[in-house]
Amino acid sequence: MFVQEEKIFAGKVLKIHICTMDGTEWLEEVTEDTTIEKLKEKCLKQCLHGQLEDPKTLTHHKLIHAATERVLSDTKSVADENLKEKDVLLLIKKRPPPTLPKMGDVSSEEKKKQDNKAPDKDAILKATAGLTTHHMDRTVTQHNIRDFQTELRKILVSLIEVAQKLLALNPDAVELFKKANAMLDEDEEDRVDETALQQLTEMGFPESRAIKALRLNHMSVTQAMEWLIEHVDDPSVDAPIPGQDSSMAAGAAAAATAGPSTSASASGPKDELTEIFKRIRRKREFRPDSRAVIALMEMGFDEKEVVDALRVNNNQQDAACEWLLGDRKPSPEDLDKGIDTDSPLFQAILENPVVQLGLTNPKTLLAFEDMLENPLNSTQWMNDPETGPVMLQISRIFQTLNRT
Repeated sequence: MFVQEEKIFAGKVLKIHICTMDGTEWLEEVTEDTTIEKLKEKCLKQCLHGQLEDPKTLTHHKLIHAATERVLSDTKSVADENLKEKDVLLLIKKRPPPTLPKMGDVSSEEKKKQDNKAPDKDAILKATAGLTTHHMDRTVTQHNIRDFQTELRKILVSLIEVAQKLLALNPDAVELFKKANAMLDEDEEDRVDETALQQLTEMGFPESRAIKALRLNHMSVTQAMEWLIEHVDDPSVDAPIPGQDSSMAAGAAAAATAGPSTSASASGPKDELTEIFKRIRRKREFRPDSRAVIALMEMGFDEKEVVDALRVNNNQQDAACEWLLGDRKPSPEDLDKGIDTDSPLFQAILENPVVQLGLTNPKTLLAFEDMLENPLNSTQWMNDPETGPVMLQISRIFQTLNRT
């Protein structure tokens, strides 16, 4: 019986966990003497369902050891790279080097730029010298293109006041207390997708870093993994997210203030509901973007000023920087001002049956409070089956009146 020599001296068989950037995962069996290039070829055939027609595909990809973030060498073997059972490898496409333009292309591009060059001020004045002057009422035009997000904040401030009054007058106040308390205990910011966390920890990332990466990247495994690789040498990678500690402390203080339910009931339903409203406001604190905070503080701005700037500008770093360098309007205090309650817009919103029904739901009040402090969460509440219809009606009414 003839047995191939390579089978006799084959190394130990290992099961390696392979992940791609699009989320595909599988186990690949290899021997210790298998080269990384051969392993990469097997992985690519797995992705392409057995076809590897272009040999360049092999050189355009690389394997990365997830735990150590090092690129594996094609010429080395599995044993040389010290790979172990169930190690996690990332199959990533290499970035192509930028192609240098040819001299002919450069000259033609420069000529094209010269041909398309905008006229200067003197040329514009000369060309328009014979035209008659038309005066346009720009105030009306600017008024008709108001920003919905800016106006929405004022609407939410006023609707919160209405919702609180309606909830306080509801005869089923005790049941509303229970619902509000239950929703209050479900802190969405402290939740972590367990499946996503498990995927990152199985790749070798520390659990605390994985949790931070997921929270910063909206529970996206791919974006969190890229963030972890990018910040592996960052000395502040293990620092808590700015604003997280203060929000947790506020939540603990709120729980202590609330006290036992018996004492709250003894003080009356309205007092208990008022206390819940205070807890909601303390709980739903603004969470500034940590990377924007660090970037703006490195420019020399005070942390409190940076947080105010990000709050005013919905966590947009560039807009916050302009606000810090400019006249700082609107101020953080302006954010708490509501809409004119006698305006046609607000009256139309209050007269809508869907909005009226939604204002009696404690979840709607929580949604308004959350969007007030974290405008980026608006999408989450727009997709919610209970609060989504209310937000849709508000948007439609605004767009209708804005066009007229």
